Amino acid sequence: MGRRARALLHAPAPLLLLLALAAAAAAVAVASGPPFSCGAPSSAAFCNPRLPIEQRADDLVSRLMLEEKISQLGDQSPAVDRLGVPAYKWWSEALHGVSNAGRGIHLDGPLRAATSFPQVILTAASFNPHLWYRIGQVIGTEARAVYNNGQAEGLTFWAPNINVFRDPRWGRGQETPGEDPTVTGKYAAVFVRGVQGYALAGAINSTDLEASACCKHFTAYDLENWKGVTRYAFDAKVTAQDLADTYNPPFRSCVEDGGASGIMCSYNRVNGVPTCADYNLLSKTARGDWRFYGYITSDCDAVSIIHDVQGYAKTAEDAVADVLKAGMDVNCGSYVQEHGLSAIQQGKITEQDINRALHNLFAVRMRLGLFNGNPKYNRYGNIGPDQVCTQEHQNLALEAAQHGVVLLKNDANALPLSKSQVSSIAVIGHNANDATRLLGNYFGPPCISVTPLQVLQGYVKDTRFLAGCNSAACNVSSIGEAAQLASSVDYVVLFMGLDQDQEREEVDRLELSLPGMQENLINTVANAAKKPVILVLLCGGPVDVTFAKYNPKIGAILWAGYPGEAGGIAIAQVLFGEHNPGGRLPVTWYPKEFTSVPMTDMRMRADPSTGYPGRTYRFYRGNTVYKFGYGLSYSKYSHHFVANGTKLPSLSSIDGLKAMATAAAGTVSYDVEEIGTETCDKLKFPALVRVQNHGPMDGRHPVLLFLRWPNGAADGGRPASQLIGFQSLHLKSMQTVHVEFEVSPCKHFSRATEDGKKVIDHGSHFMMVGDDEFEMSFTP
Repeated sequence: MGRRARALLHAPAPLLLLLALAAAAAAVAVASGPPFSCGAPSSAAFCNPRLPIEQRADDLVSRLMLEEKISQLGDQSPAVDRLGVPAYKWWSEALHGVSNAGRGIHLDGPLRAATSFPQVILTAASFNPHLWYRIGQVIGTEARAVYNNGQAEGLTFWAPNINVFRDPRWGRGQETPGEDPTVTGKYAAVFVRGVQGYALAGAINSTDLEASACCKHFTAYDLENWKGVTRYAFDAKVTAQDLADTYNPPFRSCVEDGGASGIMCSYNRVNGVPTCADYNLLSKTARGDWRFYGYITSDCDAVSIIHDVQGYAKTAEDAVADVLKAGMDVNCGSYVQEHGLSAIQQGKITEQDINRALHNLFAVRMRLGLFNGNPKYNRYGNIGPDQVCTQEHQNLALEAAQHGVVLLKNDANALPLSKSQVSSIAVIGHNANDATRLLGNYFGPPCISVTPLQVLQGYVKDTRFLAGCNSAACNVSSIGEAAQLASSVDYVVLFMGLDQDQEREEVDRLELSLPGMQENLINTVANAAKKPVILVLLCGGPVDVTFAKYNPKIGAILWAGYPGEAGGIAIAQVLFGEHNPGGRLPVTWYPKEFTSVPMTDMRMRADPSTGYPGRTYRFYRGNTVYKFGYGLSYSKYSHHFVANGTKLPSLSSIDGLKAMATAAAGTVSYDVEEIGTETCDKLKFPALVRVQNHGPMDGRHPVLLFLRWPNGAADGGRPASQLIGFQSLHLKSMQTVHVEFEVSPCKHFSRATEDGKKVIDHGSHFMMVGDDEFEMSFTP
């Protein structure tokens, strides 16, 4: 039986037939159940679910022989038959849907598909945490369903990717929630909560995981292969200031707010030390300061790279010792399994070092319920294959794509199109008729497969198609034929941009322009067309489309990221006004000249003395193509602070603040750590904002609350502005609503000093929403 989203039932008739066939191919089927431990009666403590997990894990580790212990330290952990412990595979992927990219998931049996959501960068453009949480929930449910159906050998998923999208050329920026640490941290927390089966907010039950999420890549990782510098050899030189306010906050949020049960350390070194061998990073910071409770894995083959590529470890045994003593628990790969015994024999590690890692690994498996007997009788045992690719899940994939699409240009209301006025349309572009290109990377087989061209054919009977380019590289084109086609129809929609040949894992870009002859093709088609054309960009990272922004023959520009299985439907609905676009850019779009900045320069802050422009909207001091947070709509919205609803704290009544004032670099500041948690809580206050939709359409609208300081760029390394809160609202045409933000000066008004401490500066702080500002003077 087909399991299509209800929203798709209203699609044009030609599309319905296509979707029915696709859904039928993913019909429900049941395989044998998964292997499990502790099925037979046992007196072993590790099989007793009434005991604390810490005690159970210690008991199991104590029963293993040394060779068995070492065998468990790779991502493919073999069975220990004498104890009834089945094999386990730690590596599974679920970046934007359950994927078969890792070793643990097998979508080649009765279940052959899973819901494929938009690539993360587009989902982030919705600025909608509740949407992100619901996506996490679906992924956790479908992951458990695949496992219960006997098509998984693990429930530990190496997602989300929460590295800050620092450089627009990074091939994996598409996997991230963008360039802002606040957005990225919030995405991390709510996505992890959804995957692991927690509530959206509040306390968590850390002993009962639906699936396990792993935040990666810890830390300062955002380079693949740029001009011969590879991620394996790269040594990221990062200041304490940048670590404190850019690179590490998303990981802290992932742990403290999301309760993540996994962390992946990255390939690169940070200030000379491989992250997987950094005790200060893994044990002192993550486990100590943040109270991380879970397991730490290396990226794949990262331990061998410490010796073979970086030369940080003199021998293989030294590499094994470095990572285990730093706090890593499992190696993606077999390097620790191969060299662990000799490391013990050489006295580089002790059995206690191995026991520590094994305790964390088995504790996570126990938290997943895999040592509680037959899983079908446990909490998540009733999640079956009928809960994969459900109507509800596919509805959500469509909703995510709809709310992520960003309208970048709409001159003279070129959009939306009217069905009654479009008698013929040309669809031109290499990205228009390949459903796989909608998925980005780390995708699994989707529930449905439909291209933008196929959807538009259901809207306009006379739809004509030409690829125009052989691929995104566009080194072979048919520009003349495209111009002729454009001149023969009422309207033209161009589907251009990038694909996974330009941006992906192990591939960074060298240019920000559209590749090959794309720009020439677009301009030629625009000049030949009867009416201004519509340009749809499919890409993860930013592209410099200044030429299109200012070309009057290009009426509208949409950025659709990699919009997932329902992306073609969402784009068509935006084009024809069935959905009012509300997405906002989660990254700055830089001009092509930005490529003169070395990708290896990790500094966030601008340096006027050298001409270094800085990075991201917080610190960049140059021209932009489009700014972070930019996005148009078919409606107009206004924002105003409500003065009597924004209640500032009485600073003079809070004891101790004056005594903590110190002068540094000419600025009087207050140390947040010395202020203390109790006083910081007293400083919190509500900020009330009135938002109105001035019509003519209903729409979902992100409200972004920023902070700026007077002369922010020139004083103390402050950001020019900083996002401190965001909420996504649905407003009917002409509706007015009030939205309240909780503002915490200790969190939102503070900045990082050069040594990484957080301080609040004395004086004025300006909150901004839209064009309105509200001043708070932090003057105790």
